[in-house]
Amino acid sequence: MNAATVALILTGVVLNAAAQLLLKAGTNSVGAFGFTADNVYPVGMRLASDPFILGGFGCYALSVVIWIMALSRVEVSIAYPMLSIGYVINAIAAWYLFGEALTAQRMIGIATIVAGVFLVARS
Repeated sequence: MNAATVALILTGVVLNAAAQLLLKAGTNSVGAFGFTADNVYPVGMRLASDPFILGGFGCYALSVVIWIMALSRVEVSIAYPMLSIGYVINAIAAWYLFGEALTAQRMIGIATIVAGVFLVARS
């Protein structure tokens, strides 16, 4: 894998992680809601007009384009496991941005993911 391919994969992963974080920020600003017939329109409108939700959708759209470019250059069996890096990014960012717990057990899981991605990337 050359540097350009690695950059495409990592950019896709970071955009995907950013999308998740933006969607979480959007749902935080909208608040908890139930899925009922009465809520479909008002909640749908709040979600559709929330800048964080829109930003999350934009990051997803861009990540798909970049991911397709990456897949044109590398085997999917190598590229797909790299998406696991997003778990690491999201766990750390969620701890920093949203105050979510980053326990020892989660840290061990993150280390395991990093080791697995390293092994796949070296294959």
